[in-house]
Amino acid sequence: MKKINHNFIRYSFGSLLLLSILLLPFISPVAQYLSIPTEITVLKSDKPIAMEFGESRSVYASSSVIKFDQDSQEIKPNEVGSGSLVYEAAGVPAKKVDVRVVEDIKVIPGGQSIGVKLNTTGVLIVGHHKVSDGQKSFSPGEEAGIKVGDMILKINGQKVESMDEVGPIVQKFKQKDGPLDVEVKRNDEIFTTQLTPIFDEKDQKYQLGLYIRDSAAGIGTMTFYEPKSKKYGALGHVISDMDTKKPIDINKGTIVESNVTSIKKGSNGVPGEKQAEFSIKADRIGSVTRNSPFGIFGVLDEEVTNGISDKALPIALSHQVKEGPAKILTVVDGEKVEEFDVEIVSSIPQKHPATKGMIVKITDEELLQKTGGIVQGMSGSPIIQDGKVIGAITHVFVNDPTSGYGVHIEWMLNEAGINIYKNEQKAS
Repeated sequence: MKKINHNFIRYSFGSLLLLSILLLPFISPVAQYLSIPTEITVLKSDKPIAMEFGESRSVYASSSVIKFDQDSQEIKPNEVGSGSLVYEAAGVPAKKVDVRVVEDIKVIPGGQSIGVKLNTTGVLIVGHHKVSDGQKSFSPGEEAGIKVGDMILKINGQKVESMDEVGPIVQKFKQKDGPLDVEVKRNDEIFTTQLTPIFDEKDQKYQLGLYIRDSAAGIGTMTFYEPKSKKYGALGHVISDMDTKKPIDINKGTIVESNVTSIKKGSNGVPGEKQAEFSIKADRIGSVTRNSPFGIFGVLDEEVTNGISDKALPIALSHQVKEGPAKILTVVDGEKVEEFDVEIVSSIPQKHPATKGMIVKITDEELLQKTGGIVQGMSGSPIIQDGKVIGAITHVFVNDPTSGYGVHIEWMLNEAGINIYKNEQKAS
């Protein structure tokens, strides 16, 4: 009698099971089921969306937010809110598709070159320096545990918002009064430390041993503004301090008109740059109230125009962006906004905010001749596809200046305080 090979049986059974699992998605009903998304977000004005449920399947909408045509198997947005489609197989609920209908939003695309002036919340520590008391040299601030990138908010209970406010407090210091109580912000943490200023024998004054800064300035590109609220978004990325490389925690800021004077072309390994100028005393065109990973945001003082597309355009959600041709608006000479050809190489449908949603390639020969591709200062240039604003240029690829990242417009709108999900009604 032959001995049963249990290992062979187990191996054979396992192989068959694995093969069944691998083939399962290719079975027509299963493949159809897997192809049905679990979530869909659409704009209220969107055209009906075709779904493939199969003729023998039963599908019904759970709320008035959407309508479903059984014959054409199309979802039609009806009103802003959240609802769902329930898919039944053999009379049994098999899958639910959550459908979100969001507000139609139209924005006016930008493209203008802007100057940005920011004032920090408190004073920013950008370095340490040594102070000599006649016996030794050291940084009192560093010994107090204050690090580069920290923000001083208060000294002895007195709020400080500029460098000019720090000096008088330090010079009033008297040794007999003991160390200064310094309130410090580090990332999201606020703590208090004690700092004793040292009388510098060389400069004949008390010093903290800290290099500080209270403002920053730069240039970028306007992305959009909403005509009713005049809320705007620009840059598409956070503004960081040039020394600490950390995002600037702003107290207030302004944007002004900027004039592009020249272009430093980019090449492999070396990003290009717009050379621009603006007057610190120039009249502001808007406020800056937020500096986030998605750009800077605030409210315009008055409407601005780009001379190309000054009518409000609809937006496209991330899953509606297609690979293929598109346009950007930007300035490469003076203050004139021009339109250039680009290609959306890839786009990721995003359910949650993320800064890198698209890869964009410059295809316009004129722009490539002038800039070599994407250059610093071009960040925020609006991207338009099929008459819709889909996002903004944000970063250049260092090793390929013709290409870079883009951010989807819906995340910039959220940061600007323009809620495309407002007035949502949950299905009961």
